Amino acid sequence: MSQSNLLDVDWSKIPAPADDGAAKHLVGMTIPPLGLLATDDTSVTLSTLPGRTVVFGYPRTGEPGKIGLVDDWDMIPGARGCTPQTCAFRDLFAELKAAGAAHVFGLSTQDNTYQTEMASRLHLPFPVLSDEKLLLTEALRLPTMQVAGLTLIKRLALIVDDGRITHVFYPVFPPDQNAGDVLEWLKHNPV
Repeated sequence: MSQSNLLDVDWSKIPAPADDGAAKHLVGMTIPPLGLLATDDTSVTLSTLPGRTVVFGYPRTGEPGKIGLVDDWDMIPGARGCTPQTCAFRDLFAELKAAGAAHVFGLSTQDNTYQTEMASRLHLPFPVLSDEKLLLTEALRLPTMQVAGLTLIKRLALIVDDGRITHVFYPVFPPDQNAGDVLEWLKHNPV
């Protein structure tokens, strides 16, 4: 199935993910000292970043006009919506920063080459991190799904304060409202 418009989604026709408890253990965890390649050609070690960091994870962004990973992608609960989620964080970036986020990152298991093209195409003001080798995913035991032989991160957002996870948004649905939910949380929970 061709992915013609990645932003125009009728969420009432997409199955919502259920809370399977796969993120319950994350609050209070310390981020391990792992460097992840970012779309700005740096290596980011989340554990060493001072202040408040927002990391939103997602399965994988699509590319307009390209064939989807699997034909029934939209019917996998939590799969569809990576581009709308990413664009919402882009659109609210300045407000997230003003509300106390010192850093904002996207995160997926896609490779850095793909992510760099996507970040450029979507004009992202923040880097996207590649966990292609699943180092962070496995160390934190992030919720994942298996699709077409690939391990993909289930959609979530983490609030990290000085290297420790203090809040988790999971499950996330609809994806395009995640950035707004994070912003509201930041406003009500200042650093």
